[in-house]
Amino acid sequence: MRFSKQNQIALALWAADCAEHELSYFDEQYPEDDRPRKAIEAARAWAGGKIQVGEARGAALASHAAAREIDHTASRATARAAGHAAATAHVAGHAPHAAAYAVKAAVAARKNGGATAEREWQYRHLPESLRSAIFPTLEALPQA
Repeated sequence: MRFSKQNQIALALWAADCAEHELSYFDEQYPEDDRPRKAIEAARAWAGGKIQVGEARGAALASHAAAREIDHTASRATARAAGHAAATAHVAGHAPHAAAYAVKAAVAARKNGGATAEREWQYRHLPESLRSAIFPTLEALPQA
């Protein structure tokens, strides 16, 4: 699916929010490694017009490298989520992958509510105009 530049920016911000929502798993295990945090920051910086796509892609690749270097499942999924958030600057289709990896992080960490709670959080934080494109099989979820 093709998205307008405005929608791609909205997706990058949402993907960054999804990754950041689970970032604590990575930070607790690897406090000295800021690559996922930098990727989330890059997604937001790109969305704000402060950096170019190439810089966001570099941050995405660095976060994915962090994921390859670790064994902790929730942290690895969080690093992947952050990498896909930053990569949304390059291709909007990375945003759903950021959300999917955030769900994997929540499940791996045995977060209360697991996948269902995480998906509901993501749905509520996604701009309403993009919900049917990103969650095509979901009926409107109740607002919390």
